[in-house]
Amino acid sequence: MATFAGTPTLNDQRGDMRHRDNSMIRSETYSRPAQLATEDVPKPALSSIISVHDFEDVARQSFSEKAFAFYSSAATDLVSHNADLMCQRKLLLRPKVLRNVKDVTTKRSILGSDSSAPFFFSPAAMATLAHEEGELAVARACGNEGIIQMVSSNASYPLADIVHAGKPGQPFFLQLYVNSDRSKTEDLLLSAEKLGIKAILLTVDAPVPGKREADERIAAGNVSAAISGAVATNDKRGGGLGRGMGKYIDSTLCWEDLAWIKRVSGLPLVLKGIQTASDARKAVKFGAEGILLSNHGGRSLDTTQPAMMTLLELHKCAPEVFAHLEVYVDGGFTRGTDILKAIALGATAVGIGRPWLYALTYGQEGVEHLCDILKDELIISMKLSGITDVDEAHPGMVNTAGLEPLVRDGEDHPWIRWQPKARL
Repeated sequence: MATFAGTPTLNDQRGDMRHRDNSMIRSETYSRPAQLATEDVPKPALSSIISVHDFEDVARQSFSEKAFAFYSSAATDLVSHNADLMCQRKLLLRPKVLRNVKDVTTKRSILGSDSSAPFFFSPAAMATLAHEEGELAVARACGNEGIIQMVSSNASYPLADIVHAGKPGQPFFLQLYVNSDRSKTEDLLLSAEKLGIKAILLTVDAPVPGKREADERIAAGNVSAAISGAVATNDKRGGGLGRGMGKYIDSTLCWEDLAWIKRVSGLPLVLKGIQTASDARKAVKFGAEGILLSNHGGRSLDTTQPAMMTLLELHKCAPEVFAHLEVYVDGGFTRGTDILKAIALGATAVGIGRPWLYALTYGQEGVEHLCDILKDELIISMKLSGITDVDEAHPGMVNTAGLEPLVRDGEDHPWIRWQPKARL
């Protein structure tokens, strides 16, 4: 594993407290603007990077303190962030043996767009904090690797530049935060349609930004988003880039507004941040073509359940949803086995978030290498499980007993009968 002399590896540090913001990132005063470019630290050869965790170790050393805090941070006590990671370890595979697994295919269609593997890059803001070419390098890498890039509303580069950096006909999805000035959102949607964007990924779990303390503790520099126009600032609450860039978000957004977004864009709509079976049903009712089960990587409301638990809840409480729209999951996916288990449990594809940001420390080549690592791990996992096509993955392949006691079977509490007066 690639590491630095004297630096504990991720395996050495892994555990429930592994990502504690308050201990991993030291407190800073707000008077010093943080460096936002990557620091001049020698990196291991890319050929020595063999896992997602290796990329994170390198990023921790080579990113500026502010950049790593922004990318790695999660809300308050990191309960959801750690739960995302631990949840994957509680789902166990049940392989079949003595199968001919010489030839394997990982191809999958995601809302009608071809993908070389059942994963995509989830949207993440301000990629130039990791590398000067930011989302442009990611676009080129995704084009070469056949992976769909979901572009953040808070991307570092204009949407047109990102699309044009890719190959002709390369599929892109646009992640959308609705602006309080809705005319700006309409302009963005119309522009996206003209640029050939294939779908709109509407974030629905963040009407306000979560409190990410590691990000808040270090002063924000002169950072702005090219698409949304959001600008980072410092105040008495800290210097959080995530909070500063979320000030334009319209917190009045509701279910009835989905028709407006679909009408203006004319594009398929995916809701990012569905966390209950009842909301998944509503997504079907209001015409969404897809849902991304997500707790925002633990960065929004802390103590929310991991997406994989929500996926099981859908099977238990709203199995009809799978017949009406595509279901995606993200949060804590770092291995090919994680991807295989999600696909076996009914997900169309899996979102990869922080890992591509960490891989970007090596630029386009690093992002391509990350794709190769995940594809290779997925193929190995498929062969060892006895299947040769991702479409063969099925629920019987996964022992879900480790999570089943935690999966709710309805909207109401199973035994508390008290109701607040507002609901009576």
